[in-house]
Amino acid sequence: MSEIVETDLTLINELAEKVLGLTVDASTVRAVHRLGGLTNRSYHLLFADGEELVVRIPGEGTEAMIDRKNEKVSTELACELGIDAKLIYFGDDGSKISKYIPDAVTMTAKQLRQPEVIRQIAEVLAKIHHCGRDTGVPFKGFTMAEQYESIIADLNVALFEDYEQVKTSVSQIKGWLDQTIKPSLQPCHNDPLCENWVMGKDKLYLVDWEYAGMNDGMWDLAAVSIEAEYDAQCDQQLLAAYLGEDNQLEAMHFLASKIFVDYLWTLWAKARVPYGGQAMEDWAQERYARLKKFLAEFSDRAEDLNISL
Repeated sequence: MSEIVETDLTLINELAEKVLGLTVDASTVRAVHRLGGLTNRSYHLLFADGEELVVRIPGEGTEAMIDRKNEKVSTELACELGIDAKLIYFGDDGSKISKYIPDAVTMTAKQLRQPEVIRQIAEVLAKIHHCGRDTGVPFKGFTMAEQYESIIADLNVALFEDYEQVKTSVSQIKGWLDQTIKPSLQPCHNDPLCENWVMGKDKLYLVDWEYAGMNDGMWDLAAVSIEAEYDAQCDQQLLAAYLGEDNQLEAMHFLASKIFVDYLWTLWAKARVPYGGQAMEDWAQERYARLKKFLAEFSDRAEDLNISL
């Protein structure tokens, strides 16, 4: 587990005084544990009276990449639908206090590959996608990609030698999808990392709605598959549980979404290199290699199905 950042304790105390009207010290808090996370720093607080809360401190540089007002809208919707923990406070800077999920287990890729968990994932995603609400929060992956490109250029971070060629291929697939599938926009999480899935004592939760917004719901399924390292059997189980049927065209939709997911987050990771160092560079390299593998797979399947891009 990551170490506690000492300056965060001061911020936590300030939030506790402001929101809860108490001071975080040995008399009020039994323990403070840091939780996982790539972008922000979150802490589990166990209070002397038995109450358990989670306090999130926004990460450095996130103000250039995340609209916290938009995140708040999606977080409140998720809480209303019962798929995230109860929200107590959401600050303009992204600081957040929420209830701790009882008996919480942060999920791993292996756990997310279990058939019963795959079924629950499909149920949670269907609940948010099909709630019939328009959050008014856009998630425009390709616009975001352009913004990340600009950040990358401003920070003098090197891109890949064949990036422009790959970008063209991705754009062609997007054109095919928009013309053939014409996906509708639904409330989506857009970043369902393994660590954002939490199993409570009675159900599965999806947390951290930083990148949430109106998007093609298949994006979320594709992202789960990537993050949990699904094989073909897991992919089939997820699609069947979500769609209720086998559909060859939707399977291509799913694969195209995998391509879009890795394309965007490759650029995100590159934009985070000055803050996360070599770990972010390695993550970008890994995603980029997989992106090219998906592109090759899409090309092969498109040829078999006589799909012209």
